[in-house]
Amino acid sequence: MRLHFLATAILPAIVLLGVVTAGGAAHAAASFTVHTASVTDEKAVFATVESLNVVPARTRIGGTVAELMVKDGDAVSAGQVIAEVADQKLVLQRDAIDAQIAGLRSQLAQAQSDLDRAETLYRRGAGPRTAMDQARTALDVASSQLQAQISERQVVGQQMREGQVLAPASGRVLSVPVTRGTVMLNGEAIAIIAEENYVLRLRVPERHAAFMRVGDPVRLDGSELQGVSGTEGEAPQSGRITLVYPQIESGRVVADAEVAGLGGYFVGERIRVWIAAGHRQAIVIPKSFIRTRFGLDYVLVQGEADTVEVPVQRGRERPMPAIPEDGIEILSGLHDGDVLALPETGTGP
Repeated sequence: MRLHFLATAILPAIVLLGVVTAGGAAHAAASFTVHTASVTDEKAVFATVESLNVVPARTRIGGTVAELMVKDGDAVSAGQVIAEVADQKLVLQRDAIDAQIAGLRSQLAQAQSDLDRAETLYRRGAGPRTAMDQARTALDVASSQLQAQISERQVVGQQMREGQVLAPASGRVLSVPVTRGTVMLNGEAIAIIAEENYVLRLRVPERHAAFMRVGDPVRLDGSELQGVSGTEGEAPQSGRITLVYPQIESGRVVADAEVAGLGGYFVGERIRVWIAAGHRQAIVIPKSFIRTRFGLDYVLVQGEADTVEVPVQRGRERPMPAIPEDGIEILSGLHDGDVLALPETGTGP
């Protein structure tokens, strides 16, 4: 009974020891050969979230603001009615035209009656042809005058409909400099609207103009995006430069960059971004080959006879094509051609 219990207790331990030994051997067999590679130096600059186009919503007629449907910060769509401008003179003009149309319709009916009577008398030989021709001419004149007044009324109606101020583009209202009752002239702005197409506008010292090219990447920290996208602790995001303006303003080069997720609330918000500022040679290794003890970083370098633990100075994270996820730049301690061994128990920083 005792032998059976000892065998039952020892067998799993032996199996576990074999698994650990085999796993440790496979783990220690992993290696990485150090090679220098060209990396891009980055410079931190501030950029502002700006709309690619800021357009005013203007009035098409003069008058008084009767209704105001938007306020600062509202989102609008293209063609949406954001205000109404009323002109009382147009109402009076429409009423006057309606009265004229009513009178002309009566004249047209009278002219039609006169023409019918003249034609009847002419067919019976009791009236001259000239009277019939005069009656037909009077009917044509009355009809033309009526059509002219109807067209004039349509013009006034169109002017009244143009009192509705429409949003010229979809976006967000930046400012509304008027209130209800404000007297507006034809063509004045009711609201300023920023289109939904947001970009990052960079202004960097002109000495960096030689390094900036259309298509160059830009990088943003996740913490910098919490005010833009409304989330905190996101992974770093990247974008690209789409336009470098040829004019230098106050010793600074202006450029636009596209980054996904800039549809935030604040237009003009400042965000720290990193841009390319040249290239240099550097050593980048996977993070798993670094072991940290008491605040110091070490790597295992394979020599001819044994493995040597070498202290290194790490830089920032730098993903590379060969190390896409956990690349770490090494500032000192390694040389091109060194072969690294994977630590038996890797500890993170």
